[in-house]
Amino acid sequence: MRPEVRAFVLDGPLPDREASEEEIDRRERRLTALPRPVTSEEAAALATCFGPDDCYGLAWTLVHLIETAPGPVPRLNEPGPDDGDWAEVLRARWGGAGTL
Repeated sequence: MRPEVRAFVLDGPLPDREASEEEIDRRERRLTALPRPVTSEEAAALATCFGPDDCYGLAWTLVHLIETAPGPVPRLNEPGPDDGDWAEVLRARWGGAGTL
């Protein structure tokens, strides 16, 4: 996994709408700077970074980044109780394939 992707994943889930403007801006800068396409391994790791809401659209940016991964749909862990609706969004966009 490339260092910049690893650093983004280590920051944890995207913040919710209650986060400071500085925190949201920082995460946006880091997310949009990630190299494309991502590998399947990176896509699986990035799929753990969804927060409780859309974070002013950053969650959609993350979905689109994950979708740049080549090959088959990455196999992901079962969604947890804090994953919000984003695991379902990925399932729907991937045609229900893969184990999220």
